[in-house]
Amino acid sequence: MLPRSSGILLHISSLPSAFGIGDLGPEAYRFVDFLAEVGQTFWQILPLNPPGVGNSPYVSSSAMAGAELLVSPEKLAEEGLLSPQDWQNLPAFPQDRVDYPTVRAFKGLLLRKAFEKFKASGRFQAEFEIFCSRQAHWLDDYALFMAIKEAHRGAPWNEWEPELALRYPEALETISRKLAEETLFHKFSQFIFDRQWEALRRYAAEKGIRIIGDIPIYVAYDSADVWAHPEFFKLDEKGLPTVVAGVPPDYFSPTGQLWGNPIYRWEVLAERGYDWWIKRFQRILEYVDVIRVDHFRGFEAYWEVPAGEETAIKGRWVKGPGAELFNALKSALGEVPIIAEDLGFITPEVEALREQFGFPGMKVLQFAFGSGPDNSHLPHNYPRNCVVYTGTHDNDTAVGWFNSASEGVREHFCKYTGTDGHEVNWVMARLAMASVADLAIIPLQDILGLGSEARMNYPGRPDGNWQWRFLPGSLTPEMKSRLAELTGLYGRWRKG
Repeated sequence: MLPRSSGILLHISSLPSAFGIGDLGPEAYRFVDFLAEVGQTFWQILPLNPPGVGNSPYVSSSAMAGAELLVSPEKLAEEGLLSPQDWQNLPAFPQDRVDYPTVRAFKGLLLRKAFEKFKASGRFQAEFEIFCSRQAHWLDDYALFMAIKEAHRGAPWNEWEPELALRYPEALETISRKLAEETLFHKFSQFIFDRQWEALRRYAAEKGIRIIGDIPIYVAYDSADVWAHPEFFKLDEKGLPTVVAGVPPDYFSPTGQLWGNPIYRWEVLAERGYDWWIKRFQRILEYVDVIRVDHFRGFEAYWEVPAGEETAIKGRWVKGPGAELFNALKSALGEVPIIAEDLGFITPEVEALREQFGFPGMKVLQFAFGSGPDNSHLPHNYPRNCVVYTGTHDNDTAVGWFNSASEGVREHFCKYTGTDGHEVNWVMARLAMASVADLAIIPLQDILGLGSEARMNYPGRPDGNWQWRFLPGSLTPEMKSRLAELTGLYGRWRKG
């Protein structure tokens, strides 16, 4: 059970920074200070994995790796691996969004410089070797995967030479010797990410701030996970998916969402005692305090679409591992603090699985209005053991949602809240804070009162997502005061 508390949803990439993307540097520490100052208990982030297709952190080259783009050059300078002279000629980065190609190119150069200084100085060598040994179960494959991928100009692994794509031992041994330096660079980048994240998380803990992080249910096809463990996925003899993941038509899309991720061979994973999943949960628990399990319903039953389909309409429901997986996790790791993302088409079986383990589910205020009083997202229907959001990273902002809502939805909202729709973001924040839900999470965009221009993700849209950043100085004293007042008024102030 979560304590009665509240928090803010903001991904690291959305922080201000001089380097084109939010990172683990000074602004992250200032944000922790802000959370502590206004009585919050939680900082919710998105997956920390390297962003992949469409710059999505949910489509990553690794389920275990950290996003090198989030490494702070300023922190590297503090440790003697860079100097301010190394970034004297900064590109003209936009302040309010992430220009991923420019950021990747520039930060890649800085990491290379830091790597050369790391090798020359011998600093952190013992710590680095311990890290590599401890994380070898995923790091060795990931670092080699990235080195080979770069040698093939970014081509997906199924387009490499067959002996590399299919991991012939002799070919892997040869390429490992050839790309030893590049492989070491990727291990170094992961080591630096881990050091910086660990320091930030430790600082947050000292301030009483706990981190909620996401674990996506699926992995990307073009990932170290699928390349290294094809036996875990439904692939043909050429290594191509036979079926892919998605969801049927829903609130977000009339043709469903065709995610395209490969589907697990759950029977193979079960025979191994779900060891890969256990290691995956162990890894994310090194990063966060509470895990939001994305697409929880897929563990009870998942939507499987034949490969080659252009939409998700022609899929089918297939039974997932259910309680067996979560029992295996519990046996190996004890009680894992989980929030179940139970949105979308939810059946009694999904609810029963969530309740069997006592996982809090999610309520989203943007889904509450325009239907009858029995809508489960209306606050008067909440159980205590749930997490309420004004909106998630997949929703519009509160202001954008209200402005684009139908007249009937707006009328219902105003009647329910006893307001005229003015300052809808604060009305929704109050509604969430006042509810019986144990935890209330508010996206920072709704504290700032921003419109659709600040939306983080449009599900189903391939480009233009995951870019939003807030500007330095956006959090005014009035905003801080109002948030602090609501937090205290409704008994959610951070304990201790």
